[in-house]
Amino acid sequence: MGKKLYVGNLAYSVTSESLEQMFLEFGTVTSAQVIQDRETGRSKGFGFVEMQTDDAAQRAISGMHEKELDGRSLTVNEAKPRESGGGGGGGRGGYGGGGRRY
Repeated sequence: MGKKLYVGNLAYSVTSESLEQMFLEFGTVTSAQVIQDRETGRSKGFGFVEMQTDDAAQRAISGMHEKELDGRSLTVNEAKPRESGGGGGGGRGGYGGGGRRY
C-alpha cells in the first residue's frame, strides 16, 4: 500500500507532470496532482503525490523535504486525511449565513 504525500510551497509554474517527474527518482509514482484554483485555473502552490510503496514515500520525504526548487523551500510530508465535518465538499452550501429567521 502506498502513501499520499503533501507537497507545499510549490512555484506557480509547477505542473502535475513536472511534479511527477520530481518524485520518480524515489520510486513509482501512482499519481501526482497540483491543486488549482477552480475559478482562475492557477496553481494554489501545493499538490499531492502518491507513491506506490511506503518505502518510496519515506525516501521521497527524506529527499525532497526542504529541498530548494525555483527559490522556494519545499514542504513534503505524509498527507493527512481530510477532516470529515459532516456535509459535502466545496463549502458552498448555506448561502446567507446566520440562522433561520421566522
